[in-house]
Amino acid sequence: MGVRLPIYLDHQATTPVDARVRAAMLPFLGGIGEKFGNAASQHSFGWVAEAAVDRAREQVARLINASPSEIIFTSGATEANNLALLGVARAYGLPRHERALLSGGATGSLSPRLTAIQDPASRGDRFVSVATEHKAILDPLTHLVEEGFDAEILGVAPTGLVDPRAFAAALTPRTLLASVMAANNEIGVLQPIAALGALARERGVLFHTDASQAAGKIPLDVQAMPIDLLSISGHKLYGPKGVGALFVRRKGPRVTLAPIMFGGGHERGLRSGTLDVAGIVGLGEACAVAAEEMASEATRLLDLRDRLLAGVMARLTHVVVNGDLTQRLPGNLSLAFLHVEGEALINAMKDVALSSGSACTSASREPSHVLAALGTGLAHHSIRFGLGRTTTAEEIDFVIEALAQKVPLLRASSASWEEASRGPAPRWFP
Repeated sequence: MGVRLPIYLDHQATTPVDARVRAAMLPFLGGIGEKFGNAASQHSFGWVAEAAVDRAREQVARLINASPSEIIFTSGATEANNLALLGVARAYGLPRHERALLSGGATGSLSPRLTAIQDPASRGDRFVSVATEHKAILDPLTHLVEEGFDAEILGVAPTGLVDPRAFAAALTPRTLLASVMAANNEIGVLQPIAALGALARERGVLFHTDASQAAGKIPLDVQAMPIDLLSISGHKLYGPKGVGALFVRRKGPRVTLAPIMFGGGHERGLRSGTLDVAGIVGLGEACAVAAEEMASEATRLLDLRDRLLAGVMARLTHVVVNGDLTQRLPGNLSLAFLHVEGEALINAMKDVALSSGSACTSASREPSHVLAALGTGLAHHSIRFGLGRTTTAEEIDFVIEALAQKVPLLRASSASWEEASRGPAPRWFP
């Protein structure tokens, strides 16, 4: 039996909904006689929906060793990230212009918020993050800087890893929160979250991680690591799109957030809006399945990833791995094929769904900010291979053979290839 085409190797972009997740969701998508109720309604239909949401809250919490009461449902990790960053800024922060008003002794024109602040010195105005974060972190930080906050964006080594010493040095008494993603969405690199969380805790700084790529794929423990806020996205772990969650610590320390959406006081007042019961049920079931199968699936994917890397390196020269190869998601491989444009290779691999590491759009040829941060200059030559539950060994072998055919053809038209092919073939792992 041959390989079924096309092959999907873009699991960092999104994942297919698991059949078990779909089955759990279906009763909550139906009409009369099924479980379509509003979880806020005080009658039997609402109570059934509320019970389903409560169960899903427990399933999500169990995946990261949290309490169900610490899980806030959102529309996805982007909203969760925004709620974490903006919510902390509004609850604890004091931007420069407000600090100047208070220090200047002006009282007549102060807003009720400023009038209520008894100790301005206790309020921070700084955030710390990393250059390889998703735009769902970097863009809210840019917004906060425009509001008068400061954000220090740390660089990374060619491995893609942040230096814990640089991280520690960036945590000043005015730092409100540090945000470092657990697993990078492009190069799959796993940051030392436990070490960074401990450093933040020692200095009294809140610690947030965007775990949308990590949840359900590697073990996460908000108590042991320690993490104060954590974002999850349903469609990254074989759940539905349009649903996610934010873990908000309730003790040791208790984290207070100001809401960024208003209108009903749902989710402990932090996220108003009618709950997407079917989506939440799907997210919960996806977390439960992931918790059960995470270890075995990680081993399987690591074997397939090693098979892909070994096969490519055996058939082709001038191929470079982007980012650390050991501190990495088991299902991620980012490769730079020197003297080949990543977009051209994607177009040539018509039977395989891949993502370009250069993340170019039709209007811009700007390289991926993640790959640019590595400093290797290989962004335009890079391809992301995202392996997942649907990936088979036969598919990996098909991809290896296709690359072995397409890459030489593309290099043959490269002006730089003829000279480079006469020299030593660089193969290094940053």
